[in-house]
Amino acid sequence: MTPEIITITAGPFAENGYLVVHPVSQNTIIIDPGDESTKYIDVIQNRNLKPIAVLNTHAHLDHIGAVQALTSTYGLPFYLHHQEKMILDHYEESCQMFGIDPGDSPRVTHWIHDEKQIAVEDITIQIEHTPGHTPGGICYSIGENVFTGDTLFNGSVGRTDLPGGNWEILQHSLQNMLNCYANDFTFYPGHGPSSTFGHERQQNPFLIHI
Repeated sequence: MTPEIITITAGPFAENGYLVVHPVSQNTIIIDPGDESTKYIDVIQNRNLKPIAVLNTHAHLDHIGAVQALTSTYGLPFYLHHQEKMILDHYEESCQMFGIDPGDSPRVTHWIHDEKQIAVEDITIQIEHTPGHTPGGICYSIGENVFTGDTLFNGSVGRTDLPGGNWEILQHSLQNMLNCYANDFTFYPGHGPSSTFGHERQQNPFLIHI
């Protein structure tokens, strides 16, 4: 399956969320819907897509603001790594810290533990636990498309100075990612443009010496 990837950038942090669309069934996985749920709903309705789940790479406030609106609207399951519970529990406090009105706090229906793969209807998702930016950070891959959240960016990597961040752990996760994903795999980060692992191996200053 070669899915269609639709990027939706929203909110004051210009966070990227994604719709991953099965080319035949139009079943759609929503990844990291951070804000402005109406943007997602408009695309879903205009394209006659069939949302089947919300998956989050982590639980920072700029990645979860539209989750509950979407899960409630469409009756969707919500997947998140269990080590993100502490961050999720402080969602409203984090919003107050940044002067942002919080949305409804998401309710997790499926806590991810040691699973390496999950299947939602006809879409199979591979899971790599990539802590460092947050304790429960995850990368999801669907085919040759990898959704890295705030672990890896085009030309940079996730910050580790927020609660739960750890630079040494992030370095280990980045090394695992380089071992796991081929050069021609495309990754879609939580902020900024997409890239390939091959390009980042050669150009990303944080990866060159790993």
